[in-house]
This record gives sequence, structure tokens and C-alpha cells, in this order.
Amino acid sequence: MRTGVVFFSSLLLLCFLAPFGASQQPNLPGWDLGIEYPQEDEDNPFQLNAAGTTTISFFVANNELLPITVEFSYEIPFEGESDGPESETIGAGNNKTFSLVVMGITVRDIPAETTEEFSIVATLVARGSVPQPIPDSREGTGELQIPTIHSLEAIMSEPVGPMNSGSEMTLTLEIQNMGNVVDRVGSVGVSDNCPLLTTDNGLDSLTTRDIGIGAKVQASLIISASQSHPQRNCDIEVTVTSNGATNSGGSEIANDKVRVSIEPPPANQEDPDDPIDNGGTIDEVVSSNLPSPGILLSICVIFLASLTVRKSDH
Repeated sequence: MRTGVVFFSSLLLLCFLAPFGASQQPNLPGWDLGIEYPQEDEDNPFQLNAAGTTTISFFVANNELLPITVEFSYEIPFEGESDGPESETIGAGNNKTFSLVVMGITVRDIPAETTEEFSIVATLVARGSVPQPIPDSREGTGELQIPTIHSLEAIMSEPVGPMNSGSEMTLTLEIQNMGNVVDRVGSVGVSDNCPLLTTDNGLDSLTTRDIGIGAKVQASLIISASQSHPQRNCDIEVTVTSNGATNSGGSEIANDKVRVSIEPPPANQEDPDDPIDNGGTIDEVVSSNLPSPGILLSICVIFLASLTVRKSDH
């Protein structure tokens, strides 16, 4: 009988201890703060988007027998701002997940792929309804990474005035790198709505030059109007693509356009210094160094008169 009681008691004890085996040890009393990292790897940074924002999920695990109240504080790099909970209560034996929104980071002003550390601090301020006089804090850290921004801006120079049929005009295209990584033009396209207007390939030189962050490059575009081009307003549009964006699977495009007025060639205007040929004859005026006929005649008359006077005296 006594053996049966011992056996039965031992069996009950084993059943009672079974849930507390090595594979199912209970959580120790306490609380903790955790961050949900990308791909569950704390070495992976949180990637900011082009607007300079991202969302970080974190949690507080309360394994105590009483609810706890914690207050949060955040340290954000790159002069960023945070939008997250200030204070939360977590029930006994519960986990609670929160969201922290990071924003206000000007990623275009920071070199691509730069990383800096952020931190989340949770401070226990009360257990149940009892305030905690001794601070008890937990901290979680991670990294924020600046994305790669490919962005080009295209600006065409305005025509100084209209152009005539049969003439040429030179326009300047300026490309500025507005991104945060060295880039270059991948391709250039020029289009217009005037069939008798042609352009050269002067802008192709842009595809051979790297453009530093914030830097500018220029190239000239020569447009030619046919001799028979009618009077018309022509819209010329230039489109460029980012070589860096194309290589990374993107399609960053920049464009600009200007309007050029084509006018007929000016009518032929006579030079006022040239003789006017009106189909008639032009009288020639011949000059001579000889005295005029009137003077010669007067001299002859005086000479003959003097001869006559001399004969009469004899």
C-alpha cells in the first residue's frame, strides 16, 4: 500500500514538473525593450526613403506580475525628427508593439549610403499604480541609412530672338546633379514640332562627363531652319536620363523645352551707296581743266579789238 502511494505521488510530481523542462522554461520576471530589425538582423540598417522618412517597429515585453508604465525618448541622427509614443502601459505578462516614425531628414544633402545610429530608450516610471523612485531603463539601438538619390535637372537657354529661314541658332543645355551621388547623363533626346527644323548632335558630349554632387555641365545644341521654312513657332524639347538610375534599375528623367520663332528671310534691301538701276540711261558728266567757252570768247574779242585800234593809229 505504501509503495503504491509513493509511486502515485512520484507520478504526480513528474507531471507537475513536465511543463518546466529545459525546452519550456518560464520567462524570468522582469521587462525588456526590443527592436524589430529588417530581416530580423540587427546588423541591417533601416533604409530611409527619398523623402527622408522610415518607420521603426519596437516592442516592450512585460514578464512581471504587475502592469508597468514606461516613458520613451528617442535620439535621431542626421538632424531628423521623431514621432512615437511618449508613455505607455503594458499589462502583466504581455508584449506591446509600437511604431516610431523618423522624418525630416534631407537625404539629398547627405552622401548616399551614409549610416548613423539611432536609439530608443524606455524608462520604467510605475509598477501598477506605484511610482518607481529609482530609474530603470532599457535601450535599443539601430542604424539609419541614407538612400541613393539619382536626380538630374535640365535647363535650356531661352532664344535671344527669332531666327530666319535658312539660318542657324545655338542653344545651351545645362544639366545639374540634384542627387547625392556622382552621376552622368545616360541618353539625350531632342524633339520638335517643325519638320523643316534640324538639330545637331552636340548634346551627346554630356554622356561622356561625370557630374559631381551639386555640379553643373553644359553643352550646345545647334538648330537649323530650312530656306523654305514657313513662319512658325517651333517647340524644341530635350529629354535626358540618369545613367546611374538606369544602371540601378530606375528611370530618372529630366526635360525642358523652349519655343523658337521662325520668320521668313528679310527682303533684299538696296544699298544707298550703290547707283540705282531703274532700266534707263545714266548721263555721264565729263569734266575738263580747260576754261569755259565763254571766257575764251571774251579773250578773243578783246584781242581783236586791240588790233583794230593799233591799225587806226597808223
